[in-house]
Order: sequence, then C-alpha cells, then structure tokens
Amino acid sequence: MASGVLSRALFARRSLQSLSPSSSSSLFQQSRFFTSVFGKSLFRPWPVSSHLVNKNPGSVSCSMSSSAVASQDSFSVQSLSANEPVVSVDWLHANLREPDVKVLDASWYMPDEKRNPLQEYQVAHIPGALFFDVDGVSDRTTNLPHMLPSEEAFAAAVSALGIENKDGLVVYDGKGIFSAARVWWMFRVFGHQRIWVLDGGLPRWRASGFDVESSASSDAILKASAASEAIEKVYKGQRVGPITFETYFQPHLVWSLEQVRKNIDEQTHQHVDARSKARFDGVAPEPRKGIRSGSVPGSKCIPFPQMLDGSQTLLPADELKKKFEQEGISLDTPVVTSCGTGVTACILALGLHRLGKTNVPVYDGSWTEWGANPDTPVASSKD
Repeated sequence: MASGVLSRALFARRSLQSLSPSSSSSLFQQSRFFTSVFGKSLFRPWPVSSHLVNKNPGSVSCSMSSSAVASQDSFSVQSLSANEPVVSVDWLHANLREPDVKVLDASWYMPDEKRNPLQEYQVAHIPGALFFDVDGVSDRTTNLPHMLPSEEAFAAAVSALGIENKDGLVVYDGKGIFSAARVWWMFRVFGHQRIWVLDGGLPRWRASGFDVESSASSDAILKASAASEAIEKVYKGQRVGPITFETYFQPHLVWSLEQVRKNIDEQTHQHVDARSKARFDGVAPEPRKGIRSGSVPGSKCIPFPQMLDGSQTLLPADELKKKFEQEGISLDTPVVTSCGTGVTACILALGLHRLGKTNVPVYDGSWTEWGANPDTPVASSKD
C-alpha cells in the first residue's frame, strides 16, 4: 500500500538530511540515492515537455489555456460555490496555475485490486498535484482502516503538505470519483469548505487530452513522507513542525457506532448503505476476513455507482434525486451514510450535497466496524 512506499520515502528523506552539504549538493547523487530506495528515479527535470505524457496533438499545454476555455471556465476559486461539490476538468485546466488553487491526488484502492496509489502517482498525475495518503492520514489508535485522525494529527499532516486555510483545494483519484470523495469529506469534517472533487478524476482529465506529469518531484515525495511523519509524531506525543492549517471540527458530519445503534430505535436519520446489494443482503461475503455479512437493521441500499454516469462523473441533480426517491429516501428528512470502510459512503454524501443536503454525516467505521462487533444486530435477506 501507499503507506509502505511512504515509509521508504521517509527513510530516504532522513538519509538525505544526514548527508553533508557537499555530498548532497549534486542532484545526480540524490537521484541515484532515491533510485536505490524506490527502484526508479524521482529527480527528473521537472516540468519539461519531454516529461509530460498523454499529450494530444493540437491540445493546449497545461501551462496555458485557450481563449475559449478561459472565457468560459477561468475564474478565481473565490467565486466557486461550496454548495456545488465538484469542478470540471476544463475549469481545473484553465485555473491550474492560480496561486489559490492546490490539487491533491487522493487515489486509493481496495486491497484485492493490488494497485499502489503512490507508485501510480509517480507514473502519472496532474501537474503540480500533491499526494494525499488516505491510509496514512488516519487514526493510529485503532486497527480499523483509514479512520478519521484527531484534529491535531490532521492539522499536522495537512500543514506538512504545505496546505493553508486560505487555499482552495481540488481533489481527484485514479478511478473517476472514488476515494477523492473521502478526502473531500475529511476536509469538511475539519471545517474546510473550500474543497471540490474533480468530476471524472484523472481518467476524465486524460481523456480530455490534458497533460500529466510522469514522475514525482522530490518536493512532492518529501511532503508526503513529512505528512506521514507528522501523524506518527502527534500520536507519540512528540512535537511537530509549524502548523499552517487550523481545524474547526464539525461533529455533525461524522457518526460513531453508538450513534448508529441509537438510530435503529429512534430513526432520526434515514440510513443509506453504499455497498453492493449482494453484500447488503448478506448473500455475498465481505472482502475483509472476520466480518459478518448483512446490514444495519432498518437501513437501505443505494450502491455508490448509482451516483455516477458511465464516465464516472457525478449525475445531474434531477437524476440523483430519482435514484434516492426510487429507494424510498426522502430528501426532506436527515440522512446518514455508510459503506464498507467509510470511503464510498462519501460518494453518497457527495451526491446528496449536490441536492442541497450539505450536512450529511458519514458513519466512519462503517460495516468493517459494525460487522466485526459481536454485539451489534445484523439484518440480511435470509431473515
């Protein structure tokens, strides 16, 4: 996983810091060192035309935009509405070099996919994008996967990435809309509203003929490893570097197991599960060992792909509304979402956000926590 590669990056970072100025002054020497750690060079000239891939003939370089695109899409992030959760690839392409825009690659994949998001980031990412490690920026006090970290830990990690409260963030992933929605939700939980998901993600960006960078800069890798190091320090009670990002925790956006248990009886929120129908019904096994099959009693199922079209972009509001109404979900009543590990539940929250429901909580532990607990009730189609 990405965290394993980041640990090697952290080792490399510390080792480079231990080199004398004379021995570390050569970019070539640093490149050879990182090649020994990662098996490939991270210090290529950056950015130059030979460093860019997937450039369509006649397409506009990322460093400039056509007048047509600029007139339609180029405007400051200040004018974007936080009520609309996504931005188009055309908008990002036209505004990529704006000083108040930072881009995050938040790719993450299921363990059985055997894909390494950090290595894929090194191969191809949107120019200037930082890598956000979904598994790494997490709570280190639990065995549950990528649980929301503490306020202090999140602030330390995000500050290590060079992010400030004034920044407008655009987050994407390698599938279209998948794990990027999780990071969108995380920042909102900690009070940062100026964040949007790139509609269609990296696949849409590349399909539009826009350039990508084919390797990571030293700065991007060191920032990613510094974020991981900052998380470790916070949970060990150690001092961290300067904090440039201040959190404003929004507890109404995240639910615990006890809140979900209480909701079974009180029904203050409609509980919507983003997993597949087979997993929800308990007829398909869970991908993680030791997890019971089934669902939370009283919950309903809307698999997360129903929020997206064939190109993995978010459906228009009228189509999203139909998806929820077809499953008996009233948009006039509060909703809480869940899934397997708290990732795709955020895609449901993203869709609901487009429909004006901007305060949808996500059950962070989701089914991995609920299904592993022997004291929680489970419903299935076999009942």
